[in-house]
Amino acid sequence: MTEIRPARATDAEDMAEVQNAIYRAGLRASPVDVALVRERYLDMEYGVACTVAEQQGQVVGFQSLKRAWPGNPYDVAEGWGIIGTHIHPDAGRSGLGRRLFAASLTAAKAAGLKHIDASIGVDNSPALAYYSAIGFRPYREGTDTIPHRFDV
Repeated sequence: MTEIRPARATDAEDMAEVQNAIYRAGLRASPVDVALVRERYLDMEYGVACTVAEQQGQVVGFQSLKRAWPGNPYDVAEGWGIIGTHIHPDAGRSGLGRRLFAASLTAAKAAGLKHIDASIGVDNSPALAYYSAIGFRPYREGTDTIPHRFDV
């Protein structure tokens, strides 16, 4: 059984392992450490929601939703949301992403976001398929990423 719940500080190690498994699968540019996970996903000034999927006491995926901040690396307009989905390759294609997005969409509405950006690597075909399946559409040109948007 999978529990979908808000991320906790104690999830940082499992969250780092999820991202490192994605890296080992060739779908992420670099590995992460626990400190980076805490900084990016758990101690965020612009955070709207960070939700995890837990199976048998272990985090197997998570989704982060932030409010775009000035000078963000994705060049997303302030006031938009920025989403990132991270599913362990062994748990992919099992509906976790859809369940995580349902929680993020509820949080986006509560935060008053009108649009959400997902900047997806051009070579990340699983992520491109996932975001397309839940209603994200390309909205501007990118170089190594394809920016997609979802209208809340």
